[in-house]
Amino acid sequence: MPHTVFRTCTLCEASCGLAFDVDGDRITGVRPDHDDVLSHGYVCPKGIAIAAVHDDPDRLRQPVRRQPDGSFAPIGWNEALDLVATRLRAVQHAHGKDAVAVYVGNPVVHNPGVLLLRSALLAVLGTKNSTSAGSQDTSPRFATSWHLYGSSVAIPVPDVDRTDYLLCLGANPVVSNGSFLTAPDMRGRLRAIQARGGRVVIVDPRATESAKLADEHVRIRPGGDAALLLAMVHVLVREGRVDRARIARVATGWDAVETLVERFAPTRVEPHTGIPAATIERLALELADAKSGSAYSRVGICNNAFGTVATWATDVLNLAAGRLGEVGGAMFPSPAIDVVQLMGMVGGDGHGRWTSRVRGLPETASDLPASILAEEMETPGPGQVRALLTFAGNPVLSTPNGRRLDAALAKLDFVASIDLYVNETTRHADVILPPAWSLTEDHADLLMPNFAARNVARWSPKVVPLGPGERHDWEIVLDLVKRLGGGPTGKPWQDRLVAVGEWLGWRWTPDALLSLAVRIGPRGDRFLPWSSGLTMDKLRAAPHGIDLGPLEPGIARRVQRRDGLVHLAAAPILDDARRLAATLDMLRSRDELLMIGRRDIRSNNSWMHNVPAMVSGRARCVLYVHPADAARAGVADGDTVTLASRVHRGEVAIRVTDEISAGVVSLPHGWGHAPSAAWQRTAGAHAGVSANDWSDDQLVEGVVGQSVLNGVPVTLHKRDVQDTHAA
Repeated sequence: MPHTVFRTCTLCEASCGLAFDVDGDRITGVRPDHDDVLSHGYVCPKGIAIAAVHDDPDRLRQPVRRQPDGSFAPIGWNEALDLVATRLRAVQHAHGKDAVAVYVGNPVVHNPGVLLLRSALLAVLGTKNSTSAGSQDTSPRFATSWHLYGSSVAIPVPDVDRTDYLLCLGANPVVSNGSFLTAPDMRGRLRAIQARGGRVVIVDPRATESAKLADEHVRIRPGGDAALLLAMVHVLVREGRVDRARIARVATGWDAVETLVERFAPTRVEPHTGIPAATIERLALELADAKSGSAYSRVGICNNAFGTVATWATDVLNLAAGRLGEVGGAMFPSPAIDVVQLMGMVGGDGHGRWTSRVRGLPETASDLPASILAEEMETPGPGQVRALLTFAGNPVLSTPNGRRLDAALAKLDFVASIDLYVNETTRHADVILPPAWSLTEDHADLLMPNFAARNVARWSPKVVPLGPGERHDWEIVLDLVKRLGGGPTGKPWQDRLVAVGEWLGWRWTPDALLSLAVRIGPRGDRFLPWSSGLTMDKLRAAPHGIDLGPLEPGIARRVQRRDGLVHLAAAPILDDARRLAATLDMLRSRDELLMIGRRDIRSNNSWMHNVPAMVSGRARCVLYVHPADAARAGVADGDTVTLASRVHRGEVAIRVTDEISAGVVSLPHGWGHAPSAAWQRTAGAHAGVSANDWSDDQLVEGVVGQSVLNGVPVTLHKRDVQDTHAA
């Protein structure tokens, strides 16, 4: 019988509410849920296309094994899982635990079942070579929060619904709808700031969709964000606008901050940032003088050479301006399920607890930078990576110098992937274990409410039933963990309790653990019969979610340090900030361009380009070039040119536009599908090129060792016959 199912979208951080029209096992329509407590009827094109992934004929629906000719043939689940477990254990038995590496992709953050099992998988493998998509774009944020607040997931977000001044750096929220800021319809939210007399300032090298809507667009040289933010703190200190007594009540180490920012006078950072000193001073005072205000920064600054310093400086600026933890400022959500609490329980939090074998790059939140993968596979010796397990990831497109990794994967002893598709990475897999699409299982918001612009709690039922022979992704991971000799918690004594429960007929499921997390969480009923707190039953009875109110003021409740104070003077961050100060006067070559990324509302990293609606219309995988730079290179709009970096020289089509700053070029992430065209027909027909072919795996950020993906030095040339053959 036809019916409607209300469900949270799991494609991006916005987590919009969707309404699915369903007839039996068919989805007949997808539309926005106008009664959703967070999105209120907003949805982006990706959300409307979510059912197309479920119906995609190219999506894998049963395990496959790679054949000698490179094709894939179906095999049974038990055979596939046994093969993966046996081969991974054989590699570790012969070469040590670190000989197996793991790469986890971005979709996992929207998948509570796998999030809960990730620590168990890493525990049973025992490898330090765990990497993820997060190590490419969020490690600076995780490390900053760890050093400041004692938890990598204690993250302040701008109170966009009540702020009067939003300073946004390295983000395009109109397109992303937030990143570490779950806020559907950011276009509407930014307009609401302006409607109540507030001001929106976007700092970006490109006139993004957000910049075009803003009251002011400040163009910045890529990589200049940390210097800009520290110069703004310098201004507030110099002008006597810092309340030192207030800071002393909530934080330690402020004296070290003041000493540091002495070296970041606006006049000194002006050449480095490309922003006039007078503008820097004005922005600092506007933030401090506004009735309420917040500085917000995200991927664009995380992905540059001083990403951790810039992220740290964002929080320091909010603190200096009296905005951290204040209404309308940078605030900490109060979710129903507290991932800060959960991280403490599973013990996966920290920074620099171990380093990579070849370059000594540090761990952040249990992950090493993904840029280590190729070198760890190529470099002989104890600990050399000889096998790889990927989950919902495509590191050939998502990590720097992707062609090097592509070649290294082909030489491994064994590759296994848990993935929906044969893609540029999984084509190297010996076995692919495909999960059912997420619409076939219940969903409870686990991670995103911890970064939401408003406190909400939501649970969603499955939309359609499992297909014949399909398995949920968490079932695949749990089966693999058990075959490898582990249990669902990753802790021996807890796994023994689970085993006893299973012997008595109880089965471990994500729902059981999530139900417990809700009840013991900050909003839960704590199992008290007289309590009005949340339970999973209450969430199930609210199809559009439960509104828990606006963000709450305060800092100490999210600080996990024993003294309850924010620790400002972390040595790794201060040391790298001093390194930045020493480079402020360095000049770059006039012929060198700096390449940055670009986000599109119809792209979801590398994996929705097989949906026809997501690739229709004008080609989007083009290089934006400023008219002056095009004239200097002797190229014109629509030309195919040669773009060169230290690691790659290849062809790309250009679009000449003053939307991009002079000296900067922009290429979107996530394209380059020619290698997978045989298995993803739509994506292959719109292949594009991979921006990360030009990214340099040896160029890394100074604190977390993350790849520098914004501000990559490149040169632009006319295409000639020699270049055509080289490409």
